[in-house]
Amino acid sequence: VQLQASGGGLVQAGGSLTLSCAVSGFNSDDYVISWFGQAPGKDREFVAGMRRSAGKIEYSDSVKGRFTISSDNAKNTVYLQMNSLKPEDTAVYYCAYTTVIGVPEQPLHYYYWGQGTQVTVSS
Repeated sequence: VQLQASGGGLVQAGGSLTLSCAVSGFNSDDYVISWFGQAPGKDREFVAGMRRSAGKIEYSDSVKGRFTISSDNAKNTVYLQMNSLKPEDTAVYYCAYTTVIGVPEQPLHYYYWGQGTQVTVSS
């Protein structure tokens, strides 16, 4: 399985960005793609996740109402629409893949990771 993340950049507070994660090499429709953010000096944290087969979606409390995870199954791509961005959203964002049940929020449950894309929100 390979994941290719893209879409990061520099944006002012209150602005928006859309991250993309292109997934390839999988052989089942029952998998989870999640986004994690890692700020400098901090642990990688769960942001949002989606289970493709069931449509189950989870968000961290810090992004509920601001971020939206979605997918284009024809393109095997998962998106993270990030609105009302705040300086504290600044991080490297990674997409990750797992087949573990539910939508796990711990990084250790994920088997494959994309390369990360930098999001910087200026105040």
